Amino acid sequence: MAPLLEKAFSEVALLPAKEQEAIGAWLLSEINSDRQWDRLLADSVPMLEELADEALQDYRNGLTLPLDPDRL
Repeated sequence: MAPLLEKAFSEVALLPAKEQEAIGAWLLSEINSDRQWDRLLADSVPMLEELADEALQDYRNGLTLPLDPDRL
């Protein structure tokens, strides 16, 4: 286990059981959320590549305008 995570777990172990459970639930939720995002992004790569190619082609064909931040 990484030293920083080990230190964090040692600190959490000093808290009351109810707080330990809350932190455990939060941590597991964060891990699951990160995994879901990883899967979603991995599944989106082909579509994002297609959209990027399309945008580049539009740019090369002169179909785009310069970005004007004042008009966003």
